[in-house]
Amino acid sequence: MAQDHFADDPRSNLERMLAGDLYIADDPEIARRQQHAMRLAARYQAAYNEDAVAARPLLAELLGAVGADVEVRPPLYVDYGSNITIGARTALDVAAITIGEDCQIGPNVQLLTPTHPLEPRPRRDKLEAARPITIGDNVWLGGGAIVLPGVTIGDNSVVGAGAVVTKDVPANVVVVGNPARPVREL
Repeated sequence: MAQDHFADDPRSNLERMLAGDLYIADDPEIARRQQHAMRLAARYQAAYNEDAVAARPLLAELLGAVGADVEVRPPLYVDYGSNITIGARTALDVAAITIGEDCQIGPNVQLLTPTHPLEPRPRRDKLEAARPITIGDNVWLGGGAIVLPGVTIGDNSVVGAGAVVTKDVPANVVVVGNPARPVREL
């Protein structure tokens, strides 16, 4: 006989999931919400391919919140969608942004690949370049962190909330501050 892990907990599995507590993943209500999100994501992709502006209401319906001037180019894969909020101007992927497996990215994180000349005239002439950002596996980017062009963040590292990452971060460290600097090995 299966053990009832929640005998003293009257909440549904969905309520436990949303509270961040242990829950049973194959719950019918959870599955229904996942199916709804997959259908909305498919509708968004089809609509976006026809008219990106007209598709925006579908994106807003799919996600928890979408900031001003955010463009999410399909394909977009989500479990629920409603748990994702995207702030304005979150990722500028002029160059590649590679995010490893099992990463956690807090709210208002900015991944910025574009660079601009320091000299006034080329900037006025709208010249721009870009450098890729690479985030290793199992990295946690705390809320409000900013990752600048050309930065690589090593596996298992943690970037503290509000940190500005201007240089590569080795694996297995915690970095904080502006500019971000290592404060602890993991």
